[in-house]
Amino acid sequence: MGDSSSASYIRMVQHLIEKCLIFHMSKEECMEALSSHANIKPVITSTVWKELEKENKEFFEAYSRSREDRVSEMETRQMIEKLIADSSAKDSDD
Repeated sequence: MGDSSSASYIRMVQHLIEKCLIFHMSKEECMEALSSHANIKPVITSTVWKELEKENKEFFEAYSRSREDRVSEMETRQMIEKLIADSSAKDSDD
């Protein structure tokens, strides 16, 4: 690969990573998605992701916090749904 084709490939990977970010994917989820859907080796995705993190430190810190908040909200929602389901099952047993 020449310099221009390498740079073009990296820009394409960066663009695909940005699409993954829109879908709130983790680095690991993004690596898996690009590997299976775009035939991009996980090491390439990981390397480009790390460079993006270096260049956009504040964004990725906020992104990480946002993902943690989403996971926490989902866990809370699942706990509440389980409590409701358990309560309903108990009520129907009575």
